[in-house]
Amino acid sequence: MIKYTEDHEWLKVEGDTATVGITVHAQDALGDVVFVDLPEVGKTLAHKDVAGVVESVKAAADVYMPVDGEITEVNEALRADPALANSDPLGAGWFFKVKLSNAAQLDALLDETAYNAFAANS
Repeated sequence: MIKYTEDHEWLKVEGDTATVGITVHAQDALGDVVFVDLPEVGKTLAHKDVAGVVESVKAAADVYMPVDGEITEVNEALRADPALANSDPLGAGWFFKVKLSNAAQLDALLDETAYNAFAANS
């Protein structure tokens, strides 16, 4: 199951873990990504906490925690090659994995159709 936030993050949910990254819309708006700051493994964050930062040639943007949970893994390949956020934002350009604390929070997130409609108007 893939969900989206109004902050332009995506989550691919598998069991009690979600992989999180930025959407195609977000990377298009940012332009060429040159740096990412990823959260610390083992850190517990709440919904809407700043989990990281993505910097591009145009701007810097916070990456928000889409749900409550514990960071279980970060994408070291993205740290080494931030352009992965542009070239494969929904695949190899993922940012971090989180163990969900409250799966019910997923119900408040957008599905692909709702996100695409939201992104078209933002």
